Amino acid sequence: MRHRYVDPLDLVWTQCATRVGLRVVRTAEAYASTDGKGTLALAVPEALDADDCLAQMIFHELCHSLVQGPESLRWPDWGLDNLTDRDTVREHACLRLQALLARPHGLGAVLAPTTDYREFYDRLGDDPLGGDESSRLARLGAGRAGLQPWGPHLQQALSATEQIVRAATAYADAASVFGTVRPPIALHRSGFPLRATGT
Repeated sequence: MRHRYVDPLDLVWTQCATRVGLRVVRTAEAYASTDGKGTLALAVPEALDADDCLAQMIFHELCHSLVQGPESLRWPDWGLDNLTDRDTVREHACLRLQALLARPHGLGAVLAPTTDYREFYDRLGDDPLGGDESSRLARLGAGRAGLQPWGPHLQQALSATEQIVRAATAYADAASVFGTVRPPIALHRSGFPLRATGT
């Protein structure tokens, strides 16, 4: 065997993580976890729901790191407490940032979270940064998105994902998440939407 097949979106997002400075490994011990030493452990495929994908999971974790700041790359689990409600506002900030970054590419639903917070994500209005304290934190994350170590890798991965998904959409049936892709939205030179962003 000279070559092996790799899912295109898996390739894009694992390489994005690598370029940011993270090594992605699969585990049966957790859904998503970081060790603060450069390893991002994500659940094995057998543990995922039908609407989960590696791309979405890596994107979500990178958004957590953006909200938490560059120092969080050295903290286990980005410094978040996943066992209590202590950091709910920071989870909401992560989801707001996901919507802000994904929607201009038409990927708001394709890269949507699949956890218990999906209801919050789906309720976000045209302006995902409009709201409570989580909006302020999301804005801080958005301001970091083009900076190292995330930039330009995150935006490149989103653009590559859009190209792959749009090519696949013509072959998708009604049950496929690829059928949820939306028209692209014009971006300001800053990389953010020029107008309100629907899913």
